[in-house]
Amino acid sequence: MPGRIRAISWSQILSPVAASNTTQSPLRQSRLPRSCLSANLTPADPAQPGERLSSNSPPKADLFVTCIIDQLYPQVGVSVVRVLRRLGVDLSFQEDQTCCGQPLYNAGYSKKARTLARRVLDTFEDSEYVVVPSGSCAAMMRVFYLDLFRDDPAMLKQAELLSSKVYEFSQFLTSVLGAEDTGSTYSGTATYHPSCHLLREMKVRDEPQSLLRSVSGLELTDLPGAETCCGFGGAFSIKFPHISEGMLADKVENVVSTGADTLVSCDMGCLMQIGGGLSRQDSEIKVRHLAQVLDQDHSSNS
Repeated sequence: MPGRIRAISWSQILSPVAASNTTQSPLRQSRLPRSCLSANLTPADPAQPGERLSSNSPPKADLFVTCIIDQLYPQVGVSVVRVLRRLGVDLSFQEDQTCCGQPLYNAGYSKKARTLARRVLDTFEDSEYVVVPSGSCAAMMRVFYLDLFRDDPAMLKQAELLSSKVYEFSQFLTSVLGAEDTGSTYSGTATYHPSCHLLREMKVRDEPQSLLRSVSGLELTDLPGAETCCGFGGAFSIKFPHISEGMLADKVENVVSTGADTLVSCDMGCLMQIGGGLSRQDSEIKVRHLAQVLDQDHSSNS
C-alpha cells in the first residue's frame, strides 16, 4: 500500500503550461504553480450538493488522483485535469494525499483503514470540492468512511463533512458544473461499462452516457449485461480468480458483440480488468476512461 502517492508530481500537471502541453511526457514537465486558472477567475462559494454553479462562479476543487491512476495510468489524470480546466475549474492538488484505504477496508482491516482515512480527512478538510476520477474511491470516501467512523462521533462529523464535498468525475461535471456538452470530439463507436460502486453506491447511472452522447463524432452503442460486474472487485479477482475469470469472459464477450471500437468506463480498475481480457484475445478494441474521451477536442484518438 503506497504511503504517499508520488509516481509523478501532480502539482506540475496542474499548471497552465503543463496542462496545455499535449506532446511532452508528464515526467518531463517543469514544476509550476498549482493553480491551473488564469488570474481573471475569482473565488466563489461552493454550491450545495447537487446545486449547479453559474458560469460566472468558477468552483475551487482538489483532485484526488487515486492510486491506480497515479501509479499505472497517469495519462488519465492528465486528461481529468485538462477537461476540468477547460470547464473553468480552479483545480489544485494536495501533495499530502494518500490511498483512501479501500483495499484495507474491503479486506476487513478496519483499524488500518481508519488510519489512512484520517489522513484523507485531514488533507481535504478545507477543500470546497474533491473530484475523484473513480466511482470506487469516491464511494469509499463518501459512503464507507461513514461506516468506518460510526462509533467515533468526532471523526464521524468530519467524515460527513467530507462526504458532502466528494464527487466522482462525471458526477461533478453534470451535477455541480451543469455541463451538458464539453466540446469534445472523438471519431468512432463506443460502448459504456458502468462500474459497480459508481452505479450502486454513488447512484451515478445516466451522467457518463449523457456526456458521451454529446461528443461530436462518437456513436454510442448499448452494452448487453452492462450492469453486471466485470469480475475485478480489487482483491476479489485475486482471492477468487476462477470466478473472476468467468465473469470477465462474459463481459468481454458482450463488449465484442457490440462492434464498438472503444470501451469507456469511469474506473480504471474495471478497464484494467476488461482491457486485459480483450488483449488476451488480440482484440483491437481500445479501453478509455471517460476523461480521455472528453479530452479529445483537438487531439487524436490514440
